[in-house]
Formats: sequence, C-alpha cells, structure tokens
Amino acid sequence: MAVEHLHGGPTDLERKAFIFPVESNTAHVVLRPARQQPLTSFTVCLRSYTDLTRAHSLFSYATRKADNELLLFKPNPFQYNLYVGWAVVTFSTADNSVPKPLREHICASWESATGIAELWLNGVRLPRKGMKRGYTIDPEASIVLGQEQDSFGGGFHINQSFVGEMTDVYMWGRMLSPEDQAALQNGGRPSDPLIDWQSLNHEIKGYVVVKPSQW
Repeated sequence: MAVEHLHGGPTDLERKAFIFPVESNTAHVVLRPARQQPLTSFTVCLRSYTDLTRAHSLFSYATRKADNELLLFKPNPFQYNLYVGWAVVTFSTADNSVPKPLREHICASWESATGIAELWLNGVRLPRKGMKRGYTIDPEASIVLGQEQDSFGGGFHINQSFVGEMTDVYMWGRMLSPEDQAALQNGGRPSDPLIDWQSLNHEIKGYVVVKPSQW
C-alpha cells in the first residue's frame, strides 16, 4: 500500500532534498503551484543527483488534454528533452565519456511569442531551439516529480521513474534572463515563483524520503 504524507501548508525545504531510493511505478511527489494561470512562458529549475543511465522523468506537468503539456525528460545521460503541448526539442551535451553520478543544475525555459526554448546546464546555456510558437499552456495541471505521467495524475511506468536525489525545484511564469541564471548559480532566487522550494505546497506519495541535501 502506498504511503501518503500530506502537508497542510507550504514547507521550507531549503538545504533538503527529496530522495527517491528505488525504482517504482508509485513513488512520486505532487506539487501545487501558488496560483494557476495560463502560461505563455515559463522556466523550470531543479538540481538532480543520480547515477541512472536509462531514460527518466525530471518534471512532469500534465493537463487533461495533454499528458506531455510540459515535460522535462532525460532519455540518456547526454540528452534532455523538453516537451510543450506534445512538441519536443532535444538538447545534447558534448560529453560522450563513461557516465558518472551527476550533480546537475538544470533550467528549462520556453516563450510563446518566439517559440524559443532554452536549457541551462550548471549555469551554461546550450544552443537554443524552437517549438510551439503562439501556444498557451493550460493552467489546470497535475505536476509530478519522480514519474512521467501518461494520463492526468497517473499512468506511471517503472522504466521512466527517477531514482536519486532532487532539490531546489522552482517554476516561474516567465523566461528567466541570463542575469537571473547567474544569480541562481550564486544562491539567489528570482522573484515571484509559481513553485517555490522555500515555500513548497506538496504531497509525498509512496517511498520518497526528505533528508538534508548535503550538496
């Protein structure tokens, strides 16, 4: 039986991490944004520490019309897929060495006006891509860490589950500037996040543990 941990209000998780200790098709964390609004731009940032070499989900935002309305997914150690409204762009790193456990700070951004998508990895922007120009992301969403949703709030597959540690999860309703990205690398926090790690509305379901981040 899945264990559920309910949180009645926002929790400050600074210097803490969600630990996903084992593969499963049940363990996940549900996030609830400070407000729901249609999105014509966004930035999602998080820190990930894993030794997975298989595909896994990092951030899943599903709506009733599209389970891949907004998805940050890592198909292998050297690529990052960003989905918006079922469209996808792939960002690749140049490192083809034997993968090691990676501590990564990942920020993915997109804006409707130009369709431009960005991925920042440890403070460095990879070459920009484009998709879904003129699109608006629906506000009614199921937002999940640890699993990839194939239906609204469910449809999990063990071979896409995240195993490792995750911390400093944020989301903004805008594309962060290069100055914002630099501030993030130095411990700053751009204003007005929709999802705020230091004031997080969340619900843990299944085997997920909160511990000091230690990194």
